[in-house]
Amino acid sequence: MRLIFLGPPGAGKGTQSALMAERYNIQQLSTGDMLRAAVAAGTPVGLAAKDIMARGDLVPDDVVVQIISERIDQPDCRNGFILDGFPRTVAQAEALDNLLDEKGMDLDGVVELSVDDEILVERIEKRARETVGGPRADDNVDALKKRLDVYHAQTAPLIAFYKKKGNLRSVDGMADIEDVTEQIVSVLEPA
Repeated sequence: MRLIFLGPPGAGKGTQSALMAERYNIQQLSTGDMLRAAVAAGTPVGLAAKDIMARGDLVPDDVVVQIISERIDQPDCRNGFILDGFPRTVAQAEALDNLLDEKGMDLDGVVELSVDDEILVERIEKRARETVGGPRADDNVDALKKRLDVYHAQTAPLIAFYKKKGNLRSVDGMADIEDVTEQIVSVLEPA
């Protein structure tokens, strides 16, 4: 099973990706983790990424796609994977489609965790107040609002992109964790 999870920061993508990875015995692939692993392994593409990251620049799409290509060829991805943090733009989604076509693979689904921005902000505020030892550095309203703006400008267009392709499944990301998990399973495993 090959999946993508979409949704704004704080929607629960990481939590649900981990649960689905365990349920379906597939790999949860974070682009950040893959970049760091490629750099650590000293692969040619990892070395290219290292230089770019050292300058503080964003790693170009073609380098990220190459890292994903190498990673999904590894034996532990034979059963499938969930992409976490990629694609973030329509251009990246198109590059991913081309990559999967070259490998003779298809996406089995794109799951959108649909949420309400105002409630996400309330959740972050509550978590910041209740965190023992103080909130995480990114647990503040201003940081979340900036991340939401970036999401709506760059990543939200992926919803229309995948809807047009017919593989978008939306679930209510505002429900509790167990209910969201049940919804995801029901859209991935239709009766």
